[in-house]
Amino acid sequence: MASSAFLLYPPPGHLNPASLSLTSPAIRSLCHGLSISNGCAMRRTQLLSPRVVSKTSPSPVSERHLTLLEYVAKGGADVGDDLAVLLTHLQYACKRIAALVASPFNVDDGRIPEDSGGGEGIGSLSSSGRDKPKPLDIISYESAISGIVGVARCDENLGFANTEVDVLHNDMILASLRNSGKVAVMASEEDDIPVWISDHGPFVVVVDPLDGSRNIDASIPTGTIFGIYNRLAELDHLPVEEKAQLNSLQSGNRLVAAGYVLYSSATILCISVGSGTHAFTLDHSTGEFVLTHPSIQVPPRGQIYSVNDARYFDWPDGLRQYIDTVRQGKGQFPKKYSARYICSLVADFHRTLVYGGVVMNPRDHLRLVYEANPLSFLIEHAGGRGSDGKTRILSFQPVELHQRLPLFLGSIDDMNELESYDSIQQKINPGYDV
Repeated sequence: MASSAFLLYPPPGHLNPASLSLTSPAIRSLCHGLSISNGCAMRRTQLLSPRVVSKTSPSPVSERHLTLLEYVAKGGADVGDDLAVLLTHLQYACKRIAALVASPFNVDDGRIPEDSGGGEGIGSLSSSGRDKPKPLDIISYESAISGIVGVARCDENLGFANTEVDVLHNDMILASLRNSGKVAVMASEEDDIPVWISDHGPFVVVVDPLDGSRNIDASIPTGTIFGIYNRLAELDHLPVEEKAQLNSLQSGNRLVAAGYVLYSSATILCISVGSGTHAFTLDHSTGEFVLTHPSIQVPPRGQIYSVNDARYFDWPDGLRQYIDTVRQGKGQFPKKYSARYICSLVADFHRTLVYGGVVMNPRDHLRLVYEANPLSFLIEHAGGRGSDGKTRILSFQPVELHQRLPLFLGSIDDMNELESYDSIQQKINPGYDV
């Protein structure tokens, strides 16, 4: 096999979730098919039994890192068969996105057929010949300078410009959710209304398909953010558009699971199903997400704040006073804080989750449904806090799909100190572009 290529394998088909044991043929086949790398050569690994994961690493499950599939199916979370199937399809979509982000000019390789038998609109990924094992095309210099990634589309309804890559990744996730057979409705930052998928799907998925996509041209980390709710069966009698909207506007307190995928020097999927926050890293040798950061606990206090300092003079007095105090080492913690700001929410949040501190956007900019709720769910299950500067994020009842608000996330002691200041929400000049 040529070392310069990596392979895309077919997605999982519809599972009969009678048993999600690693010894069942369905799960063994699923493990066999879900193999992808986002930047280097890889080999396809067959999971022949729970104890044999590859020819070179025959160690039992208990002696190695659990894969995400093993974790949700048997290894540490009792999520139920339906959610396990959904997460399997969702991780597959994110592996495809990881491959495309690593080689963003191969947009045709990730294109979803308009009608390939997978339902209305977006077709089934597994029915496309494009998804058979094959190497990605080698990127030419001409394609690299063609500016595909920078093509923006302005959506006046959403109030921001989305790119060709945003739309493509949105379609890839939608196709995988259709394939899962477990999703009733998907609400996306890229769409002005939710997409009703199935009357029988037990779950609702809200997603920001590619947060920070404007940074791709500069090779800055990007990410996918998602939240999963139960479908509200009591709304089933309503018209499709109405029940799709109401199902998507659930309070963050009702989240069943939430997570993000960070596309950076490593591809990391961080997830909580309500019992801790856990991070899985994409292993390029097997194409599997493996558990590398179990039961993450954000430090009670960090020494980093993350915010766009260029807007200092637009901030209210309370926020300026807080920042001035902690970076001089005069706050409740007697060490000087450092500033770290990537302007990619998933990347800034991931660093905060690992090292502690606070990440914030003090103006009404970030979206409650697609960004604030999932990330607050994750930080809370890691021992931190998410708020709008005054009120716990997960207590809000959304009233609009694209509702925006200030967002502050971080270590519990840092958040308590920050919120002790009278005014930290920016109200002056809140509408400038990023």
